[in-house]
Amino acid sequence: MSTSKQSKGFIQLEWVCPNCNSRNPGPKKTCESCGAPQPENVQFYAPAEAKLIQDENVARTAKAGADIHCGFCGTRNPATATVCSQCGGDLKEGKARQAGREMQREAPVVEVKCTNCGEMNPSTRRMCAKCGAPLPRAAGESPVMQKNAGGGADAAPSVTKRKFPTWAIVGGVVACLAVICIGAYMLFAPSKTVTATVSEVYWQTSVPVQEVRAVDYSNEEGSPPADAYNVSCRDDVEQVCEQKTIDQGNGYAEVVEECHDETTQYCSYTVDEWTTIQTYTLEGYDLFPVYSEPSLFSGQRLGEATLTLDVHFTSGGEEYLYHPDSAAEYQAFSPGSTWTLHLNALGGVVSVE
Repeated sequence: MSTSKQSKGFIQLEWVCPNCNSRNPGPKKTCESCGAPQPENVQFYAPAEAKLIQDENVARTAKAGADIHCGFCGTRNPATATVCSQCGGDLKEGKARQAGREMQREAPVVEVKCTNCGEMNPSTRRMCAKCGAPLPRAAGESPVMQKNAGGGADAAPSVTKRKFPTWAIVGGVVACLAVICIGAYMLFAPSKTVTATVSEVYWQTSVPVQEVRAVDYSNEEGSPPADAYNVSCRDDVEQVCEQKTIDQGNGYAEVVEECHDETTQYCSYTVDEWTTIQTYTLEGYDLFPVYSEPSLFSGQRLGEATLTLDVHFTSGGEEYLYHPDSAAEYQAFSPGSTWTLHLNALGGVVSVE
């Protein structure tokens, strides 16, 4: 299975200031609202609306590598720096941010309530359109542990896709169960009782005769049966692609498209199977069903016989149909006899007595 990777470009991430809860662009080293420095253990996340960066200079910054936190003062410096921009310390003593983490994009745009004035804002905004206060992240956007792009467990968390609230899930399940219960009640629960007379009975029996014949199958997915012959197989190869968002450790993420080939086998073949070649049917309007007894030749057998039973009732000009479960039950419905029918909400017969 061949695999290929292609970079589609870079997007800008965001981070939340732990001091004032404001959202900030990933590359910003200090909070735009309160001026607090970005902490060393800041957690980046990928906004749903993030677009691929078109500016080549910004793109070069994004692909430069993970930022380095100064080992002396903790200031965040770009990967290309050798000395700290704040204290001038040697960045060889610094610590590079973790990178290579596969991130999940946030859920599509929702509305967020401003904690200062109560105004509803789209989650794409970082500041309230009414009062200018910083907006919180939408509910349910807490970061979670993700798998490292290199295959190992990454200690740095990423963001999870937004999930429906528990009450919404429970409500949906309850609604579905309610619909099912209502449908079952209408079909099976008696809602009306009538006295009716048997106007007619009817039975039909079917007896199939089978013999082994060659059955052809064409373009069946998967491997052919062990006893198949005249086998002809082909492989269909389809390229499947998936986009992944990989944290660069510098406030940006690379969007990578990974593609691999998936092969599916389709086969045409012949199998010898018991096949119905003729069905013998009998019917009658009495209480004593009988089955045909066809003669069998060498290499033939009888298939599974079937029995259909109908009892027709009339009551007040209305007709009702009932299907007994067995021949023994059927024989109790003598034409002209009177029975009590229990009907469901749709007028179908649920039971008789």
